[in-house]
Amino acid sequence: MNKKLNLQNIIITVIVSWLVLFVFMPNLMIIGTSFLTRDDANLIEMTFTLDNYIRLFDPLYAKVMWHSFYMAIIATFLCLLIGYPFAYMIAKMPEKWRPFMLFLVIVPFWTNSLIRTYGLKIMLGTRGVFNNTLLYLDIIDKPLRIMYTEYAVMIGLVYILLPFMVLPLYSAIEKLDHTYIEAARDLGASKLQTFTKVIIPLTMPGIIAGCLLVLLPALGMFYVSDLLGGAKNLLIGNVIKSQVLNARDWPFGAATSIALTAAMAIMLYAYYRAGKLLNRKVELE
Repeated sequence: MNKKLNLQNIIITVIVSWLVLFVFMPNLMIIGTSFLTRDDANLIEMTFTLDNYIRLFDPLYAKVMWHSFYMAIIATFLCLLIGYPFAYMIAKMPEKWRPFMLFLVIVPFWTNSLIRTYGLKIMLGTRGVFNNTLLYLDIIDKPLRIMYTEYAVMIGLVYILLPFMVLPLYSAIEKLDHTYIEAARDLGASKLQTFTKVIIPLTMPGIIAGCLLVLLPALGMFYVSDLLGGAKNLLIGNVIKSQVLNARDWPFGAATSIALTAAMAIMLYAYYRAGKLLNRKVELE
């Protein structure tokens, strides 16, 4: 018994130490840096200031943040629009085929997302596979300009993040209690009414989880914007990267990172509250 307790204490100590050293301390350093002053010679000057957070309300940076949220929300909506029918079809397939289909969803994770983004760049270029195919089929007369536009960034975000939407949706749909659907049909509900009034509410936890899993990473995927969008389609991650690596303004980069983290924390709390309200509603019914 004592040996088991000692082993558990060692494992807990290792895990807590790991989290403190590589999660808590780095984040604490970023928070501290966000309240310091930039110094051209030493990067950081040990002078307390709130200017880094005040700069976030500058119209230039506020515009980038709004554009970043706009792009992330649209990408999330498109992932939901594509992912829900896809997850529903997988859940309705014969049980022997479901593992294979889920395997196909997970396969893209085996390749680095940066490499896949470069692959998209080849696909969407003026002389890329997509344009060459359309020209060969005489669908268009001249190549479409997709690269370095919002459309290219949106395609990149959806392509990379779609599995994060499909997996929680599949989990929610698979656990769906079909007695509710049968009851709705017995009461004369149409297929559309059954879908909107029964299936959607019952799978709402999966929808919310999938939306968060797509929305939060989409805000910081600076390399997708860099490679596919050009300078006019920046995300918050691009601002953080440029401030830390190019402008060498670590305090402002840290403040922007903390603001992004705070926004993500608010969304996660909203998800937690929504989940509790949904569970309470189900219990009351």
